[in-house]
Amino acid sequence: PARRPKYPAKPAFLWLDAMAAAPYKAAMSLSLSVPTSLEYFASLVQSDDHFPLLEAAASLAQDEYPEFDVQQLLGDVDQMQARIKRRLPADAPALQRLRTLNQFFFADLGFGGNINNYYDPENSYLNAVLRTRRGIPISLAVLWMELAQGLGLHARGIAFPGHFMVKVLLPKGQVVLDPISGQSLSREELAERLEPYKRRNGLVDDYDVPLGLYLQAATPRDIIARMLRNLKEVHRTQQDWQRLIAVLDRLIVLLPEAWGERRDRGLAHAERGNVAQAVSDLQTYLAHVEDGLDVAAIADRLVELRRLGG
Repeated sequence: PARRPKYPAKPAFLWLDAMAAAPYKAAMSLSLSVPTSLEYFASLVQSDDHFPLLEAAASLAQDEYPEFDVQQLLGDVDQMQARIKRRLPADAPALQRLRTLNQFFFADLGFGGNINNYYDPENSYLNAVLRTRRGIPISLAVLWMELAQGLGLHARGIAFPGHFMVKVLLPKGQVVLDPISGQSLSREELAERLEPYKRRNGLVDDYDVPLGLYLQAATPRDIIARMLRNLKEVHRTQQDWQRLIAVLDRLIVLLPEAWGERRDRGLAHAERGNVAQAVSDLQTYLAHVEDGLDVAAIADRLVELRRLGG
């Protein structure tokens, strides 16, 4: 449910408009403009320098909860951070900080996976995850990493196939954790989890690659893209075209040259009967992807849509 925001739900930007009123004088008007949730998201993800991962991830919920106050959530996470720090001496070694964090996050607060309803979109909305203490690996990981980094731990996300992971660099080496439970995973356990993916994709024998390649740190942009693609798959499966388009709008802002997302938005617009938008997106896709396997099928779809549009 939408709550009454304590602070502005979205930051206000000042736009300066110059208007020439007469040959010898000009008027300047200062107008206050509140950006849309998509414009707010665009402002967060425009640069990879100081990319605000938690804020960008939290803002995804604004499509479903327009009045959701992202700043309030950031404040709530700061309060959680303060509670953990009170449990630790200032000179606590990294391993003690990690154990205290896991005790607080998984045992005391009870965060864990939403096993009973894994494909509920709420699992990707951080306001819902904070409220219910249930999520999917990547949403839990974003919260956990924010707390870990606030404790001075060198924590990063891992775009592990099928199950997002986190890793922490400790003085004696690297530990990989499952963000559903906080369980640390050995190389053997990770290799075992990876085996079905590798077999499915023919990455065995001569085509095998080292485990380390699957354990590289994901960038904040990659993490947000994975969160959005999770939502995309949920909405596409449910044929919820309106919500799917909102997610694809964000993906296209995040990854302007991911032409496949432009194609998928065009197809979703077509399902909604938005012929002009569908034609525009599919034209853009075909203009940039000349050798895609689906180029002929998309070109045929475009002909149909143009016929519909008159």
